[in-house]
Amino acid sequence: ALLQALNAGADVVTGNKALLATHGAELFEAADQVGASVHYEAAVAGAIPIIRPLRDSLAGDRVQRILAIVNGTTNYILDRMDSEGAEYADVLADAQRLGYAEADPTADVEGYDAAQKAAILASLAFHTTVPLDAVHREGITAVDAQVMDAARQAGYVVKLLAVCERIAVDGRESISVRVHPALVRREHPLASVRGANNAVFVQAEAAGDLMFYGAGAGGIQTASAVLGDVVSAARRHIAGGVGVGESTRANLPIAPVGQAVTRYQITLEVDDRPGVLATIAGILADGRVSIATVEQKIIDEQKIVDEQTNIGADESGQARLVIGTHKAREQDLAETVERLASSDVVERVASVLRVEGD
Repeated sequence: ALLQALNAGADVVTGNKALLATHGAELFEAADQVGASVHYEAAVAGAIPIIRPLRDSLAGDRVQRILAIVNGTTNYILDRMDSEGAEYADVLADAQRLGYAEADPTADVEGYDAAQKAAILASLAFHTTVPLDAVHREGITAVDAQVMDAARQAGYVVKLLAVCERIAVDGRESISVRVHPALVRREHPLASVRGANNAVFVQAEAAGDLMFYGAGAGGIQTASAVLGDVVSAARRHIAGGVGVGESTRANLPIAPVGQAVTRYQITLEVDDRPGVLATIAGILADGRVSIATVEQKIIDEQKIVDEQTNIGADESGQARLVIGTHKAREQDLAETVERLASSDVVERVASVLRVEGD
């Protein structure tokens, strides 16, 4: 139906993110051939105006990176886990009761919804068609109270981020697009996004850092974005203008997630005995992963206590190591974590989180 309307020369207004993430290029090409436009402000971040700023206001600039919170359900869950120390399952149940989460929350908590929006944002910002299956996706189901506690103590919050950025692979400019839980410094603007709100943080070459914040969902909020698109389409027709072309693409390559470079926080449960840290440091160094910070806590059978006080510790206990790294390539980090997991001194790799926004 949309293609028929476009082929007839009509502008199209849609908030269907799944359609745009999978067939957007086809729709834009059809629109360009007849001088029509596809308006889709409501497809990403609800009432937040982000499509028009990327397409129009920043048309003469060069977007380098986008960090976005584009799923209200997961932000609500992670925000409450952080502020209340609540468990994931309990907050999810509350979110379902309050209508923030569907009875089947898979699309939200596994990152599918955010991945569709990431594909749309990256395609527009970098003038490159980003297929949905090229977006690396991870959900929040593995984030537990221990992960949140470690993040809090290190000065971070955990957010499900859509990360879209330009990177260099073998000297060639490429695009990295991924969705995953990430650590964000509490001083960063994205850390203040509470509840079910959304935000898009854009880093542009000339304009610098820009933050777009507001309600990411809701009937009235989404209707505001749709109505704005309808008015824009009507004004264009009254003025007799030609649609904004979006089918011309730079066709930059999409880099696999293994080529992304960022910092990491690795949480390990290890034997509490001499030489363990040296062994782990050696494994990291062999994998070209440099240590920035290390925090160690002794694990008692009932509780975790500070190593300095040594309360409740015993000679045959375990320790939890929280290791912050300098920037490393994802592939190097993943291979190193595999070696850590198989090491005799590591009982369990509790979590690995990327650090974004530094």
